[in-house]
Amino acid sequence: MVGKLIFAALVCLIVIAPIPYGTVEPWWKAAFVCAVFAICIVALIENRGKRLEGASILLPMLALSLLAFLQTLSLGSRTEGNLSVWNTISADPYQTRFFALQILALTTLLALLYRYASTERRVRMLVYTVLAIAVASAVFGILRQTTQQETGFLLPLLKKNQGYAQFINKNHFAFLMEMAFGLGLGIVLGGGVARERVLIYVALLLPIWTGLVLANSRGGILAMVAQVVVAVLLLMGSRSDYELPRIAQSAALRAALLVVLVVGVLFGTFWVGGDRLATNFENATGEITSTSTGASRNEIWRATLKMFAAHPIAGVGMGAYWIGITAYHEASGLMTPQEAHNDYLELLSSGGLIGLALGVWFAVAVFRKTRQNLSTDQGYKRAVRLGSVLGITGVAAHSLVDFGLHIMTNAVVFIVLIMIATSKIDAHS
Repeated sequence: MVGKLIFAALVCLIVIAPIPYGTVEPWWKAAFVCAVFAICIVALIENRGKRLEGASILLPMLALSLLAFLQTLSLGSRTEGNLSVWNTISADPYQTRFFALQILALTTLLALLYRYASTERRVRMLVYTVLAIAVASAVFGILRQTTQQETGFLLPLLKKNQGYAQFINKNHFAFLMEMAFGLGLGIVLGGGVARERVLIYVALLLPIWTGLVLANSRGGILAMVAQVVVAVLLLMGSRSDYELPRIAQSAALRAALLVVLVVGVLFGTFWVGGDRLATNFENATGEITSTSTGASRNEIWRATLKMFAAHPIAGVGMGAYWIGITAYHEASGLMTPQEAHNDYLELLSSGGLIGLALGVWFAVAVFRKTRQNLSTDQGYKRAVRLGSVLGITGVAAHSLVDFGLHIMTNAVVFIVLIMIATSKIDAHS
């Protein structure tokens, strides 16, 4: 009974997390962290020494949280003017400690999901939860885009023509959509849905896809294309509960099918997105190359690499990028980057080689466990793992040019996908 209540609490937490601007407000992040730890306390009482699953995935996350905490330890004080300054590795010890708490909360959430959501029935509930959140956000975004006339649209800080749905940044909204889109697409293509129910999933994916396109996020569109490519490659080289046509046995025809699908996706995307989306892609070159304000991605990435070169071992502190970069960003000062617009570069610069090694450790652990599960599972379990892989693929591609995982809601859904891909799913309830 207690286990069911804990799982219900986890689902409720996942549902309410996106409401206030995608959990971007510090107060809501703090509330989320406290809620996870409160559920963990109850789980520790109920668990009574049972073996923890997923240790190979949890360990690098714990290590990253530990690294962030160590970056805030005092190395002695120094004086600047008449002030005594907290001398640490991190350029912003407060934000780095808050980052450590957030990673620890996400690690705890993953451990709780391994313990209380690793049955097929509960995995289905998690899938429905993620899809429902995405559909609700997409519909809200479409309504807001077509009807909002002034500041405030259910949430008081939402400004017209800024962000999308409840998200302040349209690219952060795109992260949520591409994760849900990949999850649903993989389940359908992997044969995890009875044929008579395929149209239900299609009906759910349609507003998600429409919201992703109308959000006008270039990174989101490119992530979606990457998902389609990976889906075709995985399905062509493996078995599915749906029989693939004999035409797929030819390598040349497989390549032709891949091209047709990608072209079809792009055509439909630009047809729905219209001139607004086309113009956004045309402006991409200007945002990558140099600008007078120094706000282009090319200039931000070069400054980030300079910062890494100056702090190669332990970085400038997790969560402290926004302060550390000021010493290396050569621009007018009108626009100082708050993030690297590339999560891999930001991990490198914030955590140094140690942080990068922990990131690689986590990625390799997830890859190995997922590959093992895909090679042994069948039916719905295999299909839902394929969907989680496609969702993770979208995040991996989009993170090359954005920072959507900094938003707690996206990080939570990403953790759900990691759990689905790597857990040992019990067929019994």
